[in-house]
Amino acid sequence: MEIKIGNHLVGDNHPTYFIADIAANHDGSLERAKYLIRLAKQAGADAAKFQNFRAAKIVSDYGFRSMGGQQSHQSTWKKSVFEVYQGASIPFEWTPELKGVCDEVGIDYFSSPYDFEATDMLDPYVPAYKIGSGEITWPEALEFMARKNKPVLLATGASDIGEVQRAVHAILAINPNLVLMQCNTNYTASGENLKYINLNVLKTYALMFPQVVLGLSDHTTGPTTVLGAVALGARVIEKHFTDDCNREGPDHRFATDPDAWAEMVHRTRELEFALGDADKKVEDNEKETVVVQRRCLRAARDLKAGETLTREMIDVLRPATPGALQPFEIPAVIGRKLLVDIPAGHEMRWLDLGE
Repeated sequence: MEIKIGNHLVGDNHPTYFIADIAANHDGSLERAKYLIRLAKQAGADAAKFQNFRAAKIVSDYGFRSMGGQQSHQSTWKKSVFEVYQGASIPFEWTPELKGVCDEVGIDYFSSPYDFEATDMLDPYVPAYKIGSGEITWPEALEFMARKNKPVLLATGASDIGEVQRAVHAILAINPNLVLMQCNTNYTASGENLKYINLNVLKTYALMFPQVVLGLSDHTTGPTTVLGAVALGARVIEKHFTDDCNREGPDHRFATDPDAWAEMVHRTRELEFALGDADKKVEDNEKETVVVQRRCLRAARDLKAGETLTREMIDVLRPATPGALQPFEIPAVIGRKLLVDIPAGHEMRWLDLGE
């Protein structure tokens, strides 16, 4: 299975596609957003991604205030949820400029839209749509993006397999180009979160949905989960990206900085080389080892033509000279007569033996 995102072919036999999710880490500055795009490209990202939401279209101020206190990672926010979303939103008019910088440096631009108007606005600018985990129970939104006939990337954090199945079927009924991403939606940057990543879900997705490309949308620190996901078949990786994890803002703490990002990409490329293909064979760099490490049949003493071979007349020793009899052939050579003299230590060959 493969799909095309921008100029990249993405799938089993292609390099892992890395998405730097800048999200709210622009901190309200267009110039900073452009700066992060350039950093992401330098660090090895294939795409720079943003999130297009407007506070009134994504959160209910009344709903969050009536909960009696902010929950989870939001509990550390100094402003209300509604105010944080207002401050983190990207004005629609930034889109052409962000896309222009991505084109300039040679990186794909796309964004997660969180309402129908944002989806329509983005359509001329993006090669794919990323759907955040929180939308997974909203078929209207999934189908609206799927109908744009561009690849869809679906994160599946905080959901069960029935919810994933419903969402996948809704998208695939319209659009065959789907990246299904395992995700754990916890934004606390705690090391404990590794216990909840469940990368083995990728095996389940591969069995249940063989027609999709696998991916990981990750919020942990370090490259561990990424390398594990790639080893299990993920070919799209999304992580939040920033220049400084200590900056104040909702997404910085669990994001990846340029040095760590570059290291992650480097290690993944090494892993891709190491994964290779599924054919078990003697590789080019092992061919000499086959000779020097394997054993062959050799004369245990000076042998004369006409003698009948017994097990005691055979040594099994390295090196395995090309063309020599191999150890698994011992039962087939016992009882045969020698046609030639064989000096002690010399390899045996089929041409040396009669009936």
